[in-house]
Amino acid sequence: MRARPPTWLRRGLLRARRLVLPAVSLWRRSVQARVVITTMATSIVVIGVVGWLLLQGVADGLTNARLSVALSESRSGFSAAQQSLDVRAVSEAASGPDVLRTLVNDLAERSGSPPSYLVLLEGPITGGTDRGLEPTVVSSSGLVAESIPDDLAASVAAGDGPAYTFTRLSTETGEPESSAIVVGDLLTMPDGQQTYALYYTFSMADQEDTLALVRNALVYGGIALAVLSSGVAWLVTRQVVTPVRLARRIAERLADGRLEERMVVRGEDDIARLSVSFNKMAESLQRQIRQLEELSRLQHRFVSDVSHELRTPLTTVRMAADILHDARGELDPSLARSTELLQTELARFESLLADLLEISRFDAGAARLEVEPIDLVDLAERVCTQYEALAARHGVSLRVVADGPVPVEADVRRIERIVRNLVANAIHYSGSERVDVLVAQGTTSAAVAVRDYGAGLEPGQSQMVFNRFWRADPSRERSRGGTGLGLAIALEDAVLHNGWLQAWGEPGQGAQFRLTLPRRAGDDPQRSPLPLVPDVEGGALERRGAP
Repeated sequence: MRARPPTWLRRGLLRARRLVLPAVSLWRRSVQARVVITTMATSIVVIGVVGWLLLQGVADGLTNARLSVALSESRSGFSAAQQSLDVRAVSEAASGPDVLRTLVNDLAERSGSPPSYLVLLEGPITGGTDRGLEPTVVSSSGLVAESIPDDLAASVAAGDGPAYTFTRLSTETGEPESSAIVVGDLLTMPDGQQTYALYYTFSMADQEDTLALVRNALVYGGIALAVLSSGVAWLVTRQVVTPVRLARRIAERLADGRLEERMVVRGEDDIARLSVSFNKMAESLQRQIRQLEELSRLQHRFVSDVSHELRTPLTTVRMAADILHDARGELDPSLARSTELLQTELARFESLLADLLEISRFDAGAARLEVEPIDLVDLAERVCTQYEALAARHGVSLRVVADGPVPVEADVRRIERIVRNLVANAIHYSGSERVDVLVAQGTTSAAVAVRDYGAGLEPGQSQMVFNRFWRADPSRERSRGGTGLGLAIALEDAVLHNGWLQAWGEPGQGAQFRLTLPRRAGDDPQRSPLPLVPDVEGGALERRGAP
């Protein structure tokens, strides 16, 4: 088993997520925020690259200028020092410490005040061992020999001529180290036997201060430019995003049914023309929706009025048909057959009229639920009991497959009507020898599925079966004609319960209709406990009811 991360890591990740999620949400939802953040990031990158290039150019310029001055002054100093030694008499004292110190002081005085360079004399490099001379280091302003890099000292000692390098200066006074250019060369004493290394060190503190000043200016200027560019991006995008947001709010109001909402038109630019076009579209939609609403209202009223008006003559015709049907034994065989046909068609007409009235209630929004606790397993078994005789006549075996009681809160009349419709359709139209009614429950939902093993459905028919007055292949055998409204009413009943009614079918493999309901009225069922695409044997649920 994989070990869990430590508590401190989980807490850190949780805090990081809490900080990141708002930023991610803002990035995903706001165009203006994306433009401003992108502009700021791009500005920072561009300003950083340009600033770095400028800083490098300034640094190279300052360094080259200081190096040129250092080389020029050091060459002059080397020449003056060698001349000063050459004019001295050749004597043993000419290489003494006092002479060397005097030489260094004279050279240091030439640098001015404050000194532009420091001088250090070290040696003897050659010829001192034979005469027993001690190593001597003479410097100005407390410059220490450790400031001279070893590679420069080796190059000077090799006698390759003037050499220079960049280093960090340190003095005996303990002042902060600073960058410097060190130029070194050999001096030959008047006797020609001894050589000393003379170093000029040129401080670059002024150049570092200048470079720091330029760097600070670039940093502060870059920050100001990034902020200003972000502000400009915010102002520019606000001019575009504000009308778009207004259009979004107005579109939401239009979707909510407030069809009179319009955008305010200002100016003659592209945004203004967009507002004009949006308002024209809204007016066209309002006009068409009003027309459709009026047509729908007239249609609903027509269906409702016709259905109600047909009830009275239909009742009269039904009474007359009942009298004729009761007396059919005394009539001529052809007339008796006519009375039987009349009775059958009247029953079908009454069913159609009842379905039309129910559809008109759904269309008018007048359908209401009478919720009460019910057991879907008992309801399914009751429906199967009602259709046992019809199933026997068609050679169909009915069974209920469940795993115990399935309580829900629903309108028992409407749910029973859905299940009756599904079972009756499976018996009449599927051509199957077996029909299973599956009942199951989940955490938040319950489901009833009617499964047959007959002709099935053609591709695309699983959605069309719920259309009003739609019929499958007319060549399929039927023992009676339906109204074509049963599944449409069943779908409306399911939606009224905040549930789903779905169909699946494959040619030759049968079909399955699944009703999914919330266990508590008004809840979201979230997911169905039964799969829409069934197993051949209906799963491992316990079989209950009639075989």
